[in-house]
Parts: sequence; structure tokens; C-alpha cells
Amino acid sequence: MAGIFKAYDIRGVVPGELSGELAYRIGRAVPEVLEASSVLVSRDMRISGPEIMGALIKGINESGADVLDAAEATTPMNYFGIGHFRVGGGVQVTASHNPAQYNGFKVSRSEARPVSYDTGLGEIERLATGRPPKLAARKGSVKKADVLEPYLAHLKKFSAGIKSGIKVVVDCGNGETGRFVPRIFEMLGLEMVGMYLEPDGNFPNHEPNPLKHENLRDLQAKVIETGAALGIAYDGDGDRIAFVDEKGGIVPSDIVGAAMSRRVLADHPGAAIIYDLRSSRVVEEEIRAAGGRPLESRVGHSFIKALMREHDAPFAAELSGHYYFRENFYTDCGDLALLLLLRILAEEGKPLSEIINPLKRYAASGELNFEVVDKEKCLDALKKAFADAKVYELDGISIRRKDWWFNVRPSNTEPLLRLNLEAVDEELMRRGVQKVKEVLKAAAE
Repeated sequence: MAGIFKAYDIRGVVPGELSGELAYRIGRAVPEVLEASSVLVSRDMRISGPEIMGALIKGINESGADVLDAAEATTPMNYFGIGHFRVGGGVQVTASHNPAQYNGFKVSRSEARPVSYDTGLGEIERLATGRPPKLAARKGSVKKADVLEPYLAHLKKFSAGIKSGIKVVVDCGNGETGRFVPRIFEMLGLEMVGMYLEPDGNFPNHEPNPLKHENLRDLQAKVIETGAALGIAYDGDGDRIAFVDEKGGIVPSDIVGAAMSRRVLADHPGAAIIYDLRSSRVVEEEIRAAGGRPLESRVGHSFIKALMREHDAPFAAELSGHYYFRENFYTDCGDLALLLLLRILAEEGKPLSEIINPLKRYAASGELNFEVVDKEKCLDALKKAFADAKVYELDGISIRRKDWWFNVRPSNTEPLLRLNLEAVDEELMRRGVQKVKEVLKAAAE
């Protein structure tokens, strides 16, 4: 696996790494790998989107498959459309939260099942960079598909109990959600204070990545200025969402996930709830307290979606701001996450900060990156240094002690190890981070 073909998607700089010709060749490979006679295709607002999507569709057609052209749409709309129209697969043309010069593809099978490098992207790479499949005797067709109206009707099903008139600041970061979010708020009768709604692939205001706190500063200020109950920020293609409370405080994604898990279990008693292994211990504690079955997953949407299907889980939460719903074909959807949080606010009848603060029971380091030459050597050093603790190797290594715990994972694409550490208090958290740093430094010498 190298270049633009990543673990979970395809992404690269246009035109240096991803060209129209390569997009065409990827399109030629998609129907064979997905075993699909029909493919739904949509794109986000990136400048290179029309060229890349057009080449992709041409390739799919020349391999004999029909295309449902959903034009511009968010990634959750693409997932919904695949299931709603019962096609054999789908491709979203997007580079998600990456900078403007990037573009790429998120590929799904029927029922919006994910395609990772190990389950299809590797084969697409082999075909696209080698000899593509033979041209089909029958060229496929292209039909326009309206995903928005059925998608809005789908969201409406989950709006019961939401109070109309709630003021919410929405930062779309000039991403694809700006085209559709006003319709959602109009449908729900909510008061929206919009920021950077105009889709613009140059991202003139800030990078469309809500995980970076510097990209939330304008949102935080606007929430305080307008007295809104909530602030939200989407990433470029709408599958991730970040939340800001009424005081302008950034709410950690895993803490939101804990509150959401508790609410989902009220409707689905005893259900399995999935969370990624970097999450706060609070998530597991809240799921158990609400009578659910907490199931830890490796990081990455392909693993989480597979585990959800295996256990028929109604909900999953990932530290990166992805929230997954069985009702949306087990896929991540920022819009459904917003509706769920609005229901929680209405039912609990108190500000978001008061709902969230009791869940902030532990001190977290945030994700810290360490550049290393030999990842395996460093992981082995950590296992030896903490041999007296509980050691788990589901994804990288997780070390668990009574008062502090951490996970270290290797990056799939960079010479980095990523640390997430949590402890019962700030002092122990800082000491734990320092200890890990010392072990990694010694291993690198």
C-alpha cells in the first residue's frame, strides 16, 4: 500500500498524484471489484471535483456499469443513497478534511458497506495502475438521482422531541454541508446562525477540519456573541462533526459519544455500543451504567462498521468525531449526530455544559505524535517497560493500570506513533506522558 491508495480511502494531490486519467482507470476497476452493475456517484465542492468525477463516471460506464449521478452531496448522503436506491455500490469524490489541493474517493459496496485497502482498494489499485479490465461490449448509462429529498425525509424520522426555535451556530467551513444544512434547519424549525456556508473548494476561512481547535475559534466566539445553545462544525464532506457548548467550550468527541450512548440505550436496552479504543474510560462506564454492552474497536471506519454489523449495534462513536448509526446503514452521519444531541438537550432541559461536565471525570492528554524510525522497536520497548500492567494489542498497544492508561498506535502513512493517555488526575496524566516519552526516547537511541 503506497501513494494515494490509503488504508480506508483514496486521496492525493491533484494533478500531481491524482489525475483525470487515473480517475478514469479507477472507474474502470470499480465495477469489477465491487461486482456491481450499478454505482451511485457524487462529489463535494472541491475545485477538481467536476473533472475527477467525470473521468470516474466514464470509466465506470466503459466497464459496463450504470451510474446514478447524485451530483453534489455530502458523504452521509452518498451512503444513504447507496442503500436507499439499492445500487451495487457507490463512490464519493472527496478528500474529506484535507487541504484544497487534494481530492480522492471513498468507495462503498452495496448497503454502504465500507471498502478498505484489504477488502477492495488494494485490488482497485492493482487494476488501475496495471492492466484494467476489458472494455465492456455494452456501455453503461448515466441517470440523475435526487438524494436530497429522500435524505431529508429520512432525517425527519429522527426529529421527534426536538424543540423548535433552539438557536444553533453552524460552521460549515465552506464545505459541502453548507449547501444542505439550511434545509435541515428549516425542516426542524430551528434558528440557525450560519458561518462560512458557501461551498468553496479553496477553503478561504479555515481548513475544513474540526478536530483542530484553531479551526473552531470563530465558532466559539460566535456562540458567545449570539447566546446560542450550541455550536457545531462539520468537516468538508459532512461525515464528521464537532460540538461547542453554550459557553464556547469545545466538547471532546468521546465525551459527547458517552452522552449519546446513554440516550441510545434508553431506546435500545441491552444493546451493544461500539467505541474506538482511544476513547475516554467514561464511554465504557456510561454504556455499562445504562445497561449496554460496550465493545471496543480498532480505529477506522471499516473496523467500526464491520463490528456494528456483527453485533447489530445501533450506535458507535469514534474519537475523531465520527458518529455511526444503524438507521443510516451502519455509517457515520454528522446530521444524525446533531439530531441526537438536540433530543438530549430537549429531554434533559439544561445547558449542554451541565450535561457534559459530570462526564469529564478523567484527565486526557489529547493525541500526541512522536516521530520514530522503527515503530516496532518502540512498541516492543513500551511492552517491556510496562510488563507489570495489563497489555492489549488490538490496535497498536494499550497499557492499562488502575489510575492511568494509554494507547500507542503506529500511523498508517507517516513515521509516527500516536499516543492517547488518560489518568484520574492532571498530575498523574502528565507523569504518565513523561514516562512514555522517556521509553520512546531510549528506544530510539
